[in-house]
Amino acid sequence: MTQCGPLRPAWTPLTITLMILGFVFYWPLGLAMIAYILWGDHLHKAFGGVRDDFRDGVRSMRTEFGRTEFGMGGGRTGNGAFDEYRDSELERLEDERRRLDEMRAEFDDFLANLRHARDREEFDQFMSKRRNRGGAEPSAAM
Repeated sequence: MTQCGPLRPAWTPLTITLMILGFVFYWPLGLAMIAYILWGDHLHKAFGGVRDDFRDGVRSMRTEFGRTEFGMGGGRTGNGAFDEYRDSELERLEDERRRLDEMRAEFDDFLANLRHARDREEFDQFMSKRRNRGGAEPSAAM
Protein backbone atom coordinates (compact mmCIF):
# COMPACT_ATOMS: atom_id res chain seq x y z
CA MET A 1 0.00 0.00 0.00
CA THR A 2 1.40 3.34 -0.97
CA GLN A 3 1.22 6.02 1.67
CA CYS A 4 2.32 9.58 1.30
CA GLY A 5 1.96 10.66 4.93
CA PRO A 6 4.98 11.43 7.08
CA LEU A 7 4.52 8.29 9.20
CA ARG A 8 4.50 5.21 7.03
CA PRO A 9 5.57 1.64 7.75
CA ALA A 10 9.12 1.80 6.42
CA TRP A 11 12.64 2.44 7.69
CA THR A 12 12.55 6.21 7.43
CA PRO A 13 14.38 8.68 9.65
CA LEU A 14 11.10 9.57 11.38
CA THR A 15 10.18 5.97 12.21
CA ILE A 16 13.71 5.16 13.38
CA THR A 17 13.70 8.25 15.63
CA LEU A 18 10.32 7.31 17.07
CA MET A 19 11.51 3.77 17.66
CA ILE A 20 14.61 4.98 19.54
CA LEU A 21 12.57 7.44 21.60
CA GLY A 22 10.11 4.68 22.35
CA PHE A 23 12.89 2.48 23.72
CA VAL A 24 14.34 5.39 25.72
CA PHE A 25 11.09 6.41 27.43
CA TYR A 26 9.14 3.15 27.59
CA TRP A 27 10.43 0.00 25.90
CA PRO A 28 7.03 -1.38 24.75
CA LEU A 29 6.62 1.74 22.59
CA GLY A 30 9.88 0.89 20.84
CA LEU A 31 8.69 -2.66 20.21
CA ALA A 32 5.37 -1.34 18.94
CA MET A 33 7.22 0.95 16.53
CA ILE A 34 9.31 -1.97 15.23
CA ALA A 35 6.11 -3.98 14.73
CA TYR A 36 4.56 -1.07 12.85
CA ILE A 37 7.63 -0.71 10.63
CA LEU A 38 7.74 -4.42 9.82
CA TRP A 39 4.03 -5.28 9.58
CA GLY A 40 2.32 -1.93 9.11
CA ASP A 41 1.38 -2.55 5.47
CA HIS A 42 -0.33 -5.79 6.44
CA LEU A 43 -2.30 -4.00 9.16
CA HIS A 44 -3.41 -1.30 6.73
CA LYS A 45 -4.63 -3.95 4.32
CA ALA A 46 -6.46 -5.88 7.04
CA PHE A 47 -8.10 -2.82 8.59
CA GLY A 48 -8.80 -1.32 5.18
CA GLY A 49 -11.38 -4.04 4.59
CA VAL A 50 -12.96 -3.35 7.96
CA ARG A 51 -13.03 0.38 7.20
CA ASP A 52 -14.69 -0.26 3.81
CA ASP A 53 -17.26 -2.55 5.44
CA PHE A 54 -18.05 0.17 8.01
CA ARG A 55 -18.49 2.79 5.27
CA ASP A 56 -20.77 0.44 3.31
CA GLY A 57 -22.82 -0.15 6.46
CA VAL A 58 -23.24 3.57 7.06
CA ARG A 59 -24.28 4.08 3.44
CA SER A 60 -26.86 1.30 3.67
CA MET A 61 -28.20 2.80 6.90
CA ARG A 62 -28.56 6.18 5.19
CA THR A 63 -30.49 4.74 2.29
CA GLU A 64 -32.57 2.57 4.63
CA PHE A 65 -33.75 5.53 6.69
CA GLY A 66 -34.48 7.83 3.78
CA ARG A 67 -32.46 10.44 1.96
CA THR A 68 -29.97 11.65 4.52
CA GLU A 69 -27.12 13.56 2.99
CA PHE A 70 -26.62 15.68 6.07
CA GLY A 71 -26.16 13.16 8.84
CA MET A 72 -27.32 9.95 10.45
CA GLY A 73 -31.02 9.30 10.98
CA GLY A 74 -32.56 12.03 8.85
CA GLY A 75 -35.86 10.29 8.24
CA ARG A 76 -39.29 11.82 8.84
CA THR A 77 -39.47 14.41 11.60
CA GLY A 78 -43.19 14.21 12.21
CA ASN A 79 -43.69 17.77 10.96
CA GLY A 80 -45.36 17.36 7.58
CA ALA A 81 -44.69 20.88 6.36
CA PHE A 82 -41.00 20.66 7.17
CA ASP A 83 -40.71 17.20 5.60
CA GLU A 84 -42.32 18.46 2.38
CA TYR A 85 -40.06 21.51 2.34
CA ARG A 86 -36.97 19.39 2.94
CA ASP A 87 -37.96 16.90 0.23
CA SER A 88 -38.59 19.69 -2.29
CA GLU A 89 -35.26 21.36 -1.45
CA LEU A 90 -33.39 18.06 -1.72
CA GLU A 91 -35.03 17.41 -5.08
CA ARG A 92 -34.12 20.92 -6.26
CA LEU A 93 -30.50 20.39 -5.15
CA GLU A 94 -30.34 17.03 -6.90
CA ASP A 95 -31.66 18.63 -10.11
CA GLU A 96 -29.07 21.40 -9.78
CA ARG A 97 -26.31 18.82 -9.26
CA ARG A 98 -27.44 16.90 -12.34
CA ARG A 99 -27.50 20.14 -14.36
CA LEU A 100 -23.99 21.03 -13.16
CA ASP A 101 -22.75 17.53 -13.98
CA GLU A 102 -24.14 17.89 -17.51
CA MET A 103 -22.48 21.30 -17.89
CA ARG A 104 -19.20 19.82 -16.65
CA ALA A 105 -19.44 17.00 -19.20
CA GLU A 106 -20.13 19.51 -21.99
CA PHE A 107 -17.15 21.60 -20.91
CA ASP A 108 -14.91 18.52 -20.79
CA ASP A 109 -16.01 17.67 -24.35
CA PHE A 110 -15.27 21.24 -25.43
CA LEU A 111 -11.77 21.05 -23.93
CA ALA A 112 -11.14 17.69 -25.59
CA ASN A 113 -12.18 19.12 -28.96
CA LEU A 114 -10.03 22.19 -28.38
CA ARG A 115 -7.00 20.02 -27.56
CA HIS A 116 -7.65 17.89 -30.63
CA ALA A 117 -7.88 20.98 -32.86
CA ARG A 118 -4.66 22.39 -31.40
CA ASP A 119 -2.88 19.06 -31.88
CA ARG A 120 -4.16 18.86 -35.45
CA GLU A 121 -2.91 22.40 -36.15
CA GLU A 122 0.53 21.66 -34.69
CA PHE A 123 0.75 18.43 -36.68
CA ASP A 124 -0.23 20.21 -39.90
CA GLN A 125 2.46 22.87 -39.25
CA PHE A 126 5.03 20.14 -38.70
CA MET A 127 4.06 18.37 -41.90
CA SER A 128 4.14 21.59 -43.94
CA LYS A 129 7.62 22.45 -42.60
CA ARG A 130 8.77 18.95 -43.40
CA ARG A 131 7.43 19.20 -46.96
CA ASN A 132 9.00 22.66 -47.43
CA ARG A 133 12.40 21.30 -46.41
CA GLY A 134 12.47 19.44 -49.63
CA GLY A 135 13.65 15.91 -49.98
CA ALA A 136 16.52 16.37 -47.55
CA GLU A 137 16.67 13.55 -45.08
CA PRO A 138 17.98 14.21 -41.60
CA SER A 139 21.61 13.19 -41.33
CA ALA A 140 22.35 10.27 -39.09
CA ALA A 141 25.44 10.94 -37.00
CA MET A 142 26.92 7.62 -35.92
